[in-house]
Amino acid sequence: MPIVTANELDDILNALISKNKKPEKILIGYKAYSELMNDRKFLSEVAGSAMDPNKRKYQKIKIKVTQDEYQLEVKCAD
Repeated sequence: MPIVTANELDDILNALISKNKKPEKILIGYKAYSELMNDRKFLSEVAGSAMDPNKRKYQKIKIKVTQDEYQLEVKCAD
């Protein structure tokens, strides 16, 4: 069972930014999202971004929770 951390997500985002890509949306599986919410850094940033769970963001990037259990994908602007 994979365990997702905020550091892994940060590494993915930093790698994309270093390649001059602009992340627009983070797709996170519902179980991966649950694990990330146990990470204090992720929780404080996401919970503080919006009262509505459907409009939450991480590092100013929209989050979309998906039905895939452990999906972790970042969509970039073309």
